[in-house]
Amino acid sequence: MFKKILIANRGEIALRVIRTCKEMGIKTVAVYSTADAESLHVKFADEAVCIGPAPSSESYLKMSNIIAAAEITNADAIHPGYGFLSENAKFSKICDEHDIKFIGAAPEMIDKMGDKASAKATMKAAGVPTIPGSEGLLESFEETEKLADEMGYPVMLKATAGGGGKGMRAVWEKENLRDAWDSARQEAGAAFGNDGMYMEKLIEEPRHVEIQIVGDSYGKACHLSERDCSVQRRHQKLTEETPSPFMTEELRHKMGEASIKAAEYIKYEGAGTVEYLVDKHGNFYFMEMNTRIQVEHPITEQVIDFDLIREQILVAAGVPISGKNYLPKLHSIECRINAEDPYHDFRPSPGKITTFHAPGGHGVRLDTHVYANYVIPPNYDSMIAKLIVTAQTREEAINKMKRALDEFVIEGIKTTIPFHRQLMDHPDYVAGNYTTKFMEDFEMK
Repeated sequence: MFKKILIANRGEIALRVIRTCKEMGIKTVAVYSTADAESLHVKFADEAVCIGPAPSSESYLKMSNIIAAAEITNADAIHPGYGFLSENAKFSKICDEHDIKFIGAAPEMIDKMGDKASAKATMKAAGVPTIPGSEGLLESFEETEKLADEMGYPVMLKATAGGGGKGMRAVWEKENLRDAWDSARQEAGAAFGNDGMYMEKLIEEPRHVEIQIVGDSYGKACHLSERDCSVQRRHQKLTEETPSPFMTEELRHKMGEASIKAAEYIKYEGAGTVEYLVDKHGNFYFMEMNTRIQVEHPITEQVIDFDLIREQILVAAGVPISGKNYLPKLHSIECRINAEDPYHDFRPSPGKITTFHAPGGHGVRLDTHVYANYVIPPNYDSMIAKLIVTAQTREEAINKMKRALDEFVIEGIKTTIPFHRQLMDHPDYVAGNYTTKFMEDFEMK
């Protein structure tokens, strides 16, 4: 087992990893930028190393500084959390070259699943259902137009190196295809330095449902059931729940088996998530695979009583998985609390928290790195907390979330707490009748 793990991340996920390491008797090293010196992950780690100034390009994305921090503290493993370098094949390779275990996917696995076009081809070969669309990258607009005519509209143009909704365009009619093609390529080129595009059939009334999987170094994989992440704004998830209100036992079995097939086909090692679009008829299609821990992993942990970070560490240390698949015994909902103003188009609201009161009680979990008088820097993602509730039924979980949100007080900045409180009363959400288009018609009151 590892003696010391460096957490190459910040905020709540860094603190989350530190907690499990301490429970396992493993020493921890926090890294931080100058903007994060007062964050809780820095305070609770056994050691902490400043790796640079506030911009992430000079700190959390600076591989040489992170490796140097691992070497001077004698860390024998690095946990990358999510975001930053968690799905960076080069960083995974550099860790290996320095005899530091990267608690995540191998470089070739990240390469294989990180590029969406090659990931789709791999999944097709594995026998996992994929969305009808282009075979590999599109060479020209003429090829794109011909394929769109063959598939039939609506279609979705996607950047192969995309993420966060950039380089994506839905096209409902042929006359709009050219403009969408030009603007998507331009946006992708500017955001990722890669304007490669592919195209898929647009799935109508889609739900975004993902399956949590874990694979070990012996070629075995298991699934830990699903999470419904359909409530999104600009392709960024706002809230998640498990089980999905749309799920049936038959569909869960099919999606779980497909996800195990995907993981074992590529000999996947570690915790990962296979993401699908599910149409209104219950047909599901592979969308992408995330080769890391997800932001929303706590709801899975709550409904099956399982520590996913612990499992990541065990698998990385060469411990085989049990091979058992897990089904949700309870219902859990997560609300992402962001430092944003929901009354003004969710614009960022960094600054000093003057008052902070955390909700509590049975079945309430709060993952956060902030506290009263903490200053939220403007340099990073706006998520400052994850509020997770767990209950026997979905109805009870919604009522518990309402109560917990009412107790949650953050003053000095704007947060998305009022948005989530209104969401919990929305008749379509309460009925479980929502798709990825839900937020298009949502208005704050």
